[in-house]
Amino acid sequence: MKILALDSATECATAAILDDNKLLGEVVINHKKQHSVIMMPMIDSLIKNCGLSISDIDGYAISNGPGSFTGLRIGMSTVKGLVQATKKPFVAISSLDGLANNLFNIDGIICPIIDALRGNVYTNFYKFENGKLVTLEEDQLLSVEEVIEKCSNFAEAVTFIGDGTYKFSSKLLEALPTASIAPSHLNVAKASSIGALGHQRLFEGYSDNVLSAAPVYLRKCQAEREYDAKVNKND
Repeated sequence: MKILALDSATECATAAILDDNKLLGEVVINHKKQHSVIMMPMIDSLIKNCGLSISDIDGYAISNGPGSFTGLRIGMSTVKGLVQATKKPFVAISSLDGLANNLFNIDGIICPIIDALRGNVYTNFYKFENGKLVTLEEDQLLSVEEVIEKCSNFAEAVTFIGDGTYKFSSKLLEALPTASIAPSHLNVAKASSIGALGHQRLFEGYSDNVLSAAPVYLRKCQAEREYDAKVNKND
């Protein structure tokens, strides 16, 4: 089963093709947000360089958030277009699940953090048990202080991963001396991790509905927040 996986939830744009347990190819561009410009050319180039055509793809996997509102919409609309054109199944995978899966079988607690601005991060908590990624909580929006408080309650050491570490690593490590930051070559969104999780679900026969699937934002966009504030002020 050949899977095309995409992740555009953060500043990183990445695409990968997996053939069962083999990674055929992957592209990762972790520089600026140009998803609307580079995503389709990236996919086209990757497919061609793997000696394939779009008809060879058996299914798709996409990160559905949380993360950048614009990036998520671009990724989801891209996959929905491909799914409707090729009539192949797809699954949506949490961008936090994908980051945690970068650290396959690591000991201790994994805490992905995606920068959500204003001192907040999108986060969750994971561990591997018998080679399987186990989610300990729901995806959530927390302040960095709340993340530190939760992590201080774990008996095991915590490894942080995600673009939130670029901004908050000093604060996290000062408050949690036994914690660590994922190494730079792993500390980035990887479509191959999304694809590995997606492949398992597709292989088991699960697929998402192309009409009802939507990004997971976890909070309102800035325009909605400003509108609500204006309405409340007028009230």
